[in-house]
Amino acid sequence: MRAVVLRPPFDGKWSAGDPFDHAARLAAGANADQIRRDVEGRRTLRFELDDCGYYLKWQKGIGWGRIVGEVLRGRRPVLGAGDEWRAIEACHALGVPTMNALAYGERGSGWAHRESFLVTEAIEPAIDLDSYTREWEQNPPAPALKHALIRAVADIASTMHRNGLNHRDFYLCHFLLCTSPEPKPNQLKLAIIDLHRVQIRKATPPRWRDKDLAALYFSALKIGLTTRDRLRFIRTYFRQPLRIVLRDEASTLAYLERESIRLAERFERKFAHRPDLQR
Repeated sequence: MRAVVLRPPFDGKWSAGDPFDHAARLAAGANADQIRRDVEGRRTLRFELDDCGYYLKWQKGIGWGRIVGEVLRGRRPVLGAGDEWRAIEACHALGVPTMNALAYGERGSGWAHRESFLVTEAIEPAIDLDSYTREWEQNPPAPALKHALIRAVADIASTMHRNGLNHRDFYLCHFLLCTSPEPKPNQLKLAIIDLHRVQIRKATPPRWRDKDLAALYFSALKIGLTTRDRLRFIRTYFRQPLRIVLRDEASTLAYLERESIRLAERFERKFAHRPDLQR
């Protein structure tokens, strides 16, 4: 297989020569300050072109060992950039705010050695919601801003799940909040990112919907949300009067409570005592 899509400015910059070579040279020549992730045949880096910021995700095969390991854990392996490219396109079609994808390529017929790249426009300046909310418990934000953010996150989650998309890494760290202009309740720019594991179907199965929601709930456990905040999220997400949601979704809400606690306990066992981990 071979697929290439180039949008401005890359239709002009990368049209001379092989786009895969352009992406591979960028990946190979990146310095430590540019690299954001580098693991098992995948490299993510930030670069600039004509004074504009972009991110490149480059992958040259994850190998059969990683594929088998993912399958044994019951997870669908990410074989290339095509999944994220399609997820970004699907989000844009639904009006879900996310990255702008400007270049994509994928080639190779084998699962283990498929070469691919994806270039997205940098969302800057911005901060992820995990970092933005980290001090909320000690220093609560203005109520109006907090309520607006809760509604914005709930609306993104609801729109995705109602239209067959589930994220599979649905944590606060994967929501980016633009910081210029300064976030205000009536002027929020929020985007969902890291869509490489997104699944796209006609309808999201309840199992995968609930996994997303439990992950999101877990990631928000320690930011000082009140019971009213949680109810505000639930009402926005289900798009029903609260009394109906509490009646019809009681089993779902009970599951989310249990699962978020389980995730928190697992996190505590595996990561919380690492000296280099802040949270």
